[in-house]
Amino acid sequence: MSEPMMGECPGVSIVIPNYDGKEHLGPCLASLQALDYPSDAIEIVVVDNGSRDGSLELLRSHSAGVTLIEHDVNTGFSRAANHGAEVARQPLVAFLNNDMRVDPLWLRALVEPLAAGRCEVTTSCALSWDGERIDFAGGGSNFHGIGVELGHGEPAKAYPLGEERPTLFAMGGAMAIDRELFLSAGGFDEDFFAYYEDVDLGWRLWVLGHRIHFVPSSRVYHHHSATAMRVEESRRRVFYIRNPLCAVFKNYDDANLARVLPAALLLTARRTYYQAQLREEPFRFVGPPPPRASWRRRWAEWLLRPERRTSIGAVGAADVIALNDFTRALPRLRQQRQEIQSARRRPDSEILPLFARPLDAIEPNEEYATLQRELLAAFDLEKLFPRGDDS
Repeated sequence: MSEPMMGECPGVSIVIPNYDGKEHLGPCLASLQALDYPSDAIEIVVVDNGSRDGSLELLRSHSAGVTLIEHDVNTGFSRAANHGAEVARQPLVAFLNNDMRVDPLWLRALVEPLAAGRCEVTTSCALSWDGERIDFAGGGSNFHGIGVELGHGEPAKAYPLGEERPTLFAMGGAMAIDRELFLSAGGFDEDFFAYYEDVDLGWRLWVLGHRIHFVPSSRVYHHHSATAMRVEESRRRVFYIRNPLCAVFKNYDDANLARVLPAALLLTARRTYYQAQLREEPFRFVGPPPPRASWRRRWAEWLLRPERRTSIGAVGAADVIALNDFTRALPRLRQQRQEIQSARRRPDSEILPLFARPLDAIEPNEEYATLQRELLAAFDLEKLFPRGDDS
């Protein structure tokens, strides 16, 4: 990590990943031009992920004020953000979603805690585009790695934002960090591609001994998931299922991983069952078995019978693929885990309170909530996460 930054306005490279975001780039770039921050201390880097919507033409028209990196294909948010940080020339890097506009004081408020040495990472308060509702007021997680955007959807005028405070993770699209620290810590995990990469990075940074603060005075306005909603739910779902399991595997200490992972996998299996929408009857014995036929007859019937198949919901199929991805990734995950755990500087006991919503049951039915409670008891997780208002 570089030496502590002196002065009120350290240099910042603002990295904006973009994928077919032409309609959002204009307002985003215009808001950056209006920042209350010395223009000679700002570098804007846009990493385009193979856009085909005219984004490149728009960005080239801003070439005087934008460093443009062009990828031929969509490499995902993680790789685009990392690439931007790699080529950045300023000591700090700030990541910004392309579907955001920033308050004029956004950057000044975001970097002040870093310059003052109160923490190593900061994240903004994100509001809806019209400013009426909270989009992000700090990050938490449930115990099996599903990230939580605190305050999401709440009326902005009534939500108690409070003061600058620690948070589990920084929103990947509105955060600042020392560039050398970001790169030395491994950046966003590129295997994640997108979704929960910021949860994983934040969790990892706390394990490595660093601090992340939510800064409510740093404001952005967000078209929530404007790019993501163009992708089919089943394709997004693979990331929703796989990536939290990967974060869990990498970041818990040994004792806690042994307790959490079985419960996480069993809860994932139950959610997969819900999404598969299978008919159970063909798989059940509802009466006595048929009379035993000769082996020759059984063999002939097997040869002549067409292959049996059953239908499964597309989202359920995505869950199965995600679980298979997780198992395939285990050799790499074990290597990543060894690197992270060998560099650990903070115990889980200091990190887990930052989860904020550890007992959130993400399926809205009592059967699932009951299973989660049973697993908490079976794997002795209640000691890690005492039940509170979110039980």
